[in-house]
Amino acid sequence: MKVVVAAVALVVVAVIVLVVVGVEVVIVEVEVVIVVVVVLVVVVVVVVVVVVVVVVVVVVVVAVVVVVVVVVVVVVVVVVVVVVVIVVVVVVIVVVVVGVVVVIEVVV
Repeated sequence: MKVVVAAVALVVVAVIVLVVVGVEVVIVEVEVVIVVVVVLVVVVVVVVVVVVVVVVVVVVVVAVVVVVVVVVVVVVVVVVVVVVVIVVVVVVIVVVVVGVVVVIEVVV
């Protein structure tokens, strides 16, 4: 965000300079107008490049965050499933052992 604000401020300063210089350019020479236009074009290109870079960085950061969140969710789901399976297996083993003990006591 700071980069975008700086870029906008740079454009505003360039426009103000162009307005002030523009008044003198009419009086001075046509070559100065060409230089001013070239400077303005360079400033606009730099601002566009900076904005594009900032947008790309933001998109990459958001993509990385989304991937990390998805990985964390998958890991949590896998852990929960494993814990549930372990609990079910333990319960089945306990039920079988208790059932065998009860059957042995009834028979004896």
